[in-house]
Amino acid sequence: MSSLLEKYGVVHKIATPYHPQTNDQAEVFNKEIKKFLLKMVIPTYQTPLGMSPYQIVFRKACHLLAEIEHKAYWAVKKCNITYDQARKKRTLQLQELEELCLKAYENSRIYKQKVKQFHDNQILKKEFTVGQKVLLFHSRLKLIANKLRSRRDKPFVIINVFSYGALEVQDETNNKTFQVNGHQIKHFYEGLTPIVGEVENISLLESAKPDDTL
Repeated sequence: MSSLLEKYGVVHKIATPYHPQTNDQAEVFNKEIKKFLLKMVIPTYQTPLGMSPYQIVFRKACHLLAEIEHKAYWAVKKCNITYDQARKKRTLQLQELEELCLKAYENSRIYKQKVKQFHDNQILKKEFTVGQKVLLFHSRLKLIANKLRSRRDKPFVIINVFSYGALEVQDETNNKTFQVNGHQIKHFYEGLTPIVGEVENISLLESAKPDDTL
């Protein structure tokens, strides 16, 4: 084998099929083949409807060019001997199309329910109590292009908690009260206040060195 390859000037490179990176030509070829197969063979991979839009409109899956049916008038007339059979076949096709649409609507509804349930599980539930301090989201501050600037306004005090996430807060500066949505507020955590009597002052100045001349 080696002498035959040497005779015709063929350079033989050993590459396993499980490691195509060793052969650049095979890697590019596999990439192009995969691209075409994804477009033609699997046109509706993991779609919410469970089928392609082509199947909803034309009652069948999208086939390759070699498998497209010729639907000219003379071909239909030749295949269907009588008009009664053609009418029955057309009626069945319309019913099949309606069933495909209903199935697509049902798959879309189930998909939306699963996505909603997944996102609801990721949301952390906020619990607020009366007398707690919170920060209010200021919609005007989000227009300011500054990463270090907070989008929350000064802390407010909760004076009443309503159902469905509504809260009544009070401004400590002017005692003004208003209702806000629970999604627009955030918990405010105050820093620890130092306890009097346990604070120790340490001087950072260098102490004077003793005089050795005495």
